This record gives sequence, C-alpha cells and structure tokens, in this order.
Amino acid sequence: MEHLKIWITHRKAYFIFMMIGGVGGFLYWKYVGCATGTCAITSVWWRSTIYGAILGWLLGGIVNDKFFKKEDEH
Repeated sequence: MEHLKIWITHRKAYFIFMMIGGVGGFLYWKYVGCATGTCAITSVWWRSTIYGAILGWLLGGIVNDKFFKKEDEH
C-alpha cells in the first residue's frame, strides 16, 4: 500500500491534468460537439471525455517531468 501512495504522490500533475482534460473534453462535447453525429470522438460524451482525459494525462507527464523531477534531484 505504501508503494501505491508513493507512486500517486510522485504523479500529482498527471492526475490533476487528467481531471482538467476530462472536464475539458466533456465541455467540448457539450458546447461544440458534433451536429451530425458522425464524428468519431465528439459524437458521444464519454468518448470526448476519455479523449480529453488521455490528452490531459500526457500533458501532465510533460509538466511532471519538467517541474517535479527537478525537486527530486536536489
């Protein structure tokens, strides 16, 4: 259980950006979306939300590596 706690605390930016991305994906579906229903990602709310969360996770990885790894080196 301690390993999981350490793993999560070292990846705070991942989870924060994933949540922001998920909310952003949902809001994109709600306000922009796809009028015809033929769009692969934005035609259904859950696909758009998952896509946004994945992009948020990837962006969180970049932020985590840039800012939080420097603290670990000191």
